[in-house]
Amino acid sequence: MDFNVKRLAADAGTFLSRAVQFTEEKLGQAEKTELDAHLENLLGRAENTKQWTEKIMKQTEVLLQPNPNVRLEEFVYEKLEKKAPARINNHDLLGHSMIEAGSDFGPGTAYGNALIKCGETQKQIGGAEREFIQSSAINFLTPFRNFLEGDFKTILKERKLLQVKRLDLDAAKTRLKKARMPDARAAAEQELRMTQSEFDRQAEITRLLLEGVSSTHAHHLRCLNDFVEAQTTYYAQCYQYMVDLQKQLGSFPSSFSNNNQSSMSGAANVSVPTAAMSASLPSVSAGSGSLVAASGGFSELRSSNGSRKARVLYDYDAASSSELSLLADEVITVSSVPGMDSDWLMGERGNQKGKVPITYLELLN
Repeated sequence: MDFNVKRLAADAGTFLSRAVQFTEEKLGQAEKTELDAHLENLLGRAENTKQWTEKIMKQTEVLLQPNPNVRLEEFVYEKLEKKAPARINNHDLLGHSMIEAGSDFGPGTAYGNALIKCGETQKQIGGAEREFIQSSAINFLTPFRNFLEGDFKTILKERKLLQVKRLDLDAAKTRLKKARMPDARAAAEQELRMTQSEFDRQAEITRLLLEGVSSTHAHHLRCLNDFVEAQTTYYAQCYQYMVDLQKQLGSFPSSFSNNNQSSMSGAANVSVPTAAMSASLPSVSAGSGSLVAASGGFSELRSSNGSRKARVLYDYDAASSSELSLLADEVITVSSVPGMDSDWLMGERGNQKGKVPITYLELLN
């Protein structure tokens, strides 16, 4: 019992001594032992690493999940060590809506079929996005979070202990200066040697931990490379999906009916063969007036390197300055250009000239 009382009294005395030393330092009434320049630089670098790691982590989380409510929910699940429920992302939702709309309009119509293809591509992008988020969370965010919650907390703990040892050292120096009697001076010198030793030991421990930040930087560099690789893979997948979709949209079989024409005529929502469409169209006075089969006519045009008249089936908005916008039912001149993609021809309308998709055309004799 007496031992515990003495221990509490000693602890209270030590705490009071540190508080007095800290207060006098703040008031400029006591000297303060400064850390060496190398240790100060290491402390500054560790603090910068912590601050930038937090900022990069936060912005990466915003990039991967823009919805703040969802981020908060995921944070709660993480703290509870529970798995967050799977969510359908925006690409999946858009894909489902497009597929449902396309099925309703009819996959045999140009618009319905295009919606279905676009919806399937959106779902592919949604899958790629999930893979990217998962890869980034594991290989990038987790190591950053481990540093903040592990290594840096250890550094903070040891830095705080170093501050305590420094206060003890400076308090011992102050008591030595005030000691007048030989016995008091001898005791103060003994205390100073002990506190100096403890301070030096703690400074070395803190220095070793702070120098480990260099290894953290090297590790985070590898994580950064993993993140960039995941982004590269994700964007490359999205690009390839869109290129494939663009090719599919640019190569619709001419057997697909135009939904607007079918609705106006009151016909059933079914696919209309090319021959039936050709027979129902009036002759065009740019030759004999009869329509030719698309596949054979385009092959002959490419092999002859000549030019032909063509009727535009649907409106088309040019996607770039190299393309030519089209209006349904207008007649333009088309020709084949060596090296051009087989899905395209060069179209001319007066002084205007540009690439046009063959699936929007019917060649005329």
